[in-house]
Amino acid sequence: MKTIKVRKKVLAVLIAFMLVTGAVIALWFLWSPEVSEVAAPRETVSAGWFHTTAIAADGSLWAWGANSNGELGDGTTTDRHSPVRIMDDVVSISVRGAHTMAITSDGSLWVWGANGNGQLGDGTTTNRHNPVHIMDNVVSVSAGFGHSMALAADGSLWAWGFNGYGQLGDGTTTDRHTPVHIMDNVVSVSAGVWHTTAITADSNLWAWGTNMSGRLGDGTTTSRHSPVPIMDNVVSVMAGCAHTTAITADGYLWAWGFNGYGHLGDGTTTSHYSPVRIRDNVASLSPGRTHTTAIMTDGSLWAWGWNEFGQLGDGTTEDRHSPVHIMDDVVSVSAGGAHTTAITSDGSLWAWGANLNGRLGDGTTEDRWVPMWIMDVVKKQSLT
Repeated sequence: MKTIKVRKKVLAVLIAFMLVTGAVIALWFLWSPEVSEVAAPRETVSAGWFHTTAIAADGSLWAWGANSNGELGDGTTTDRHSPVRIMDDVVSISVRGAHTMAITSDGSLWVWGANGNGQLGDGTTTNRHNPVHIMDNVVSVSAGFGHSMALAADGSLWAWGFNGYGQLGDGTTTDRHTPVHIMDNVVSVSAGVWHTTAITADSNLWAWGTNMSGRLGDGTTTSRHSPVPIMDNVVSVMAGCAHTTAITADGYLWAWGFNGYGHLGDGTTTSHYSPVRIRDNVASLSPGRTHTTAIMTDGSLWAWGWNEFGQLGDGTTEDRHSPVHIMDDVVSVSAGGAHTTAITSDGSLWAWGANLNGRLGDGTTEDRWVPMWIMDVVKKQSLT
């Protein structure tokens, strides 16, 4: 009897030890830097120079606006003034110039539109009017004006397309028609018009490409053909046309580069070659061509910079050199060339600004100076 009790106690101790050990091992795998997952942002609405894309809550992708290069992906080159359905099972989207990039739920990357510099990555320079498959295991993408960036699940960064200013980051100025490996240990990437930015797992920000007006932020105007370090403690970065914006871990917004329209938000029109602090309590941001938008931690949306077409959304066409309040309850925003789109917490999509080619999606080509409702049940931005 005594022996049985001892055995039961030993068995209980062994079981407890196994449970604790298993929990410790599980936690180690979850938190170990060597096996940590890439937490890259996934855009669910993306405003380009002349067209717009959005992912509905059911994963369907919709597009509208200019389509002369097939950038909408509907098999035609006909402009659309209202959203048209393109494909299903999409989790992330990115547009900038005249091409579009989309990731489906299985991690495969699809692209379409303009391909004059090989920015689609299919090994050709032929425009595509329908989605074509490029690579797998992709968690995040960013479309530049003529180049493309993709972040793989293992943290490796890939680039292709126009490279005249070294914006691919491969140490050359040679265009690439298929993906080339750039660097590892990357958690976020953002492509501007002719420059690129990326955050590594240690929260360091890197930049490369053209450095006109100091858009790289390294204190010079010297173009860089390979990544150079800019600042640390960065949690988010977004590259605009000729300026760059970043959020640090303390919630501060920083901006640098060209500032001719006051789109850095520091109250001046003076360009800055190094990061300047703009304001605090910033949750997310999106720079356009020469205007900038930001969502605060309380969900309020602010905008500043160029406003000729009402793209700031404040009911005027007056440029603003400092942030102005636009609307509340916003969870995602994307600034295009001269228009802006935003998703509110109820999943509704709003748009305003220039409407040439129907890029706002309201069925007209009339510019809008204040947010206009476009569609409901839009998927909210998430992390991988």
